[in-house]
Amino acid sequence: MTRWIAPGRINLIGEHTDYNDGFVLPFALEVGCTATLSPATEGWSVTSAQAPGEVVVQPSGLAGREQVPDWAAYVLGALWLLHDDGVEVPPMRIEVDSDVPTGAGLSSSAALVCSVVCALDDHLGLGLGPDGLLALSRRVENDAVGAPTGGMDQLASLRGEAGHVLFCDMRDLTAQSVPFAPADSGLAVLVVDTRAPHRHADGEYAARRTGCEEAARRLGVPALRDVAEADLDDALSRLDDEELERYVRHVVTEDARVLAAVEVLRGGRVEDLGPLLTASHASMRDDFRITVPEVDTAVEALLASGALGARMTGGGFGGCVIGLVPEAALDAAGDGVRRAFADAGFGDPALFTAAPAAGARALVSPDIRGN
Repeated sequence: MTRWIAPGRINLIGEHTDYNDGFVLPFALEVGCTATLSPATEGWSVTSAQAPGEVVVQPSGLAGREQVPDWAAYVLGALWLLHDDGVEVPPMRIEVDSDVPTGAGLSSSAALVCSVVCALDDHLGLGLGPDGLLALSRRVENDAVGAPTGGMDQLASLRGEAGHVLFCDMRDLTAQSVPFAPADSGLAVLVVDTRAPHRHADGEYAARRTGCEEAARRLGVPALRDVAEADLDDALSRLDDEELERYVRHVVTEDARVLAAVEVLRGGRVEDLGPLLTASHASMRDDFRITVPEVDTAVEALLASGALGARMTGGGFGGCVIGLVPEAALDAAGDGVRRAFADAGFGDPALFTAAPAAGARALVSPDIRGN
């Protein structure tokens, strides 16, 4: 039996910069998905503690994939792709169990995929190494599932480090660990899961990605990452398209905020992160226009309750908000968010604190998750 756990992630700052070859600053969470692999006598069998029933298929490649539930494609995707790559994948049983909230922008899908990929690599002795694990996990989401993820989620899940955020360059997919221990400064990251349904997320995401690519084409650069902040005004004057101008302004200034965040964290000035978070949210709200009333309300309530900074995290149109909050003000901040939601007629949010945790790892004891 082989058992691995891979975590979900929070993106501290750097939204919609990934597919623009830019910079992001995620960290791995303590919650994650566990994949348990064991030999079987026939076929590939997958079960999930979060879904009813068992899915059993005969070994095949991606082209011959059978109709399976959506969640099962995330599990079987790696097997299909390995089969197509000429790897002999024997009959096996895969059981998955996750405590990453779904639909909250915490990358429950990457946790699922990365746990399975790491367990397969171990179980089959593939020796993929860090780059191979990243490549296969990305292919599962991109090719087997059809989700246009850029790699940030998988990087954070695979390579996260306790007490650190991961400074990722999405052009070459390199990552550096940067110390982030807010508790040492009397601070905490408070997460508000607004539980707001993702409204039009797929179509709006595609529209913004297409818009960013079109803006880069008009500006004559490989990607918006190549527009320097100092050249932003000149770039905007050359577009003559209000929507594209907003997209460019968000991406260029967001990249600059990520770089600034790395500098303040490396300098041990965690409290200086607050204004960058708030500016990031304003840019997502006013320029990229991907927020919804629930997330705006949560940000405003956190700031009014003592947070040093707050922003939506994730792709937008719902999901979670994070606030950098003095530990002494956590209760007041949580109460402030709940009151604001009640006053606005929203449903109850879920609140919890988060700190950077370790990335994907083998579990020696099948009885203890996460250790």
